[in-house]
Amino acid sequence: MRKYLPIAIILGLLAILFFWYISIKNGAVRVNQEVSKEWGNVETTYQRRNDLIGNLVKTVQGSADFEKSTLEAVIKARSEATSVKIDPTNITPEQLAQFNQAQGNLNSSLSRLLVTVEQYPDLKANQNFLKLQDELASTENQILTARTRFNESVQKYNNYILVFPNSVFLGNYKEKPYFDAVAGAEKPVEVNFDFDKEKK
Repeated sequence: MRKYLPIAIILGLLAILFFWYISIKNGAVRVNQEVSKEWGNVETTYQRRNDLIGNLVKTVQGSADFEKSTLEAVIKARSEATSVKIDPTNITPEQLAQFNQAQGNLNSSLSRLLVTVEQYPDLKANQNFLKLQDELASTENQILTARTRFNESVQKYNNYILVFPNSVFLGNYKEKPYFDAVAGAEKPVEVNFDFDKEKK
């Protein structure tokens, strides 16, 4: 019986190591799936914003004398923003920067549109336009929340795959990038509204 004891101990240690390895791999799958889920939430909130911007543009187009170039800039930026697609399982810093830049360009064009609207009293008073503006503001808050949660899930994922000894078994898992602020976001935006001004 004693001669089988070393073999039983070795087999027991191998079984422990095997289940430990499986546990590490399963943990990596879970944190990776969490990143994918949070990225899906980011895309959903951006899609909601894109849909609202489409409705906003249609409402503004109803004002025949509205500045055509401003509308065209928003339409172009919206098209470019929706064309950037990212696979969260293989996300790279360059892809995320491209996505961020496209969304930043859209945000900038939209801001110019909303400032220009101030010169059009009839449009400012349009109930549909005001409702869309409120929904856009709410969606921007949802985008901020979704991006924050995405970054939190990326932090959890990166910590999991980079710490020792997990890093020994998870060499095929790559570190994922975080959402950064759009370039220039640290500068305050100057917006002057003159609610008493009437369009002549």
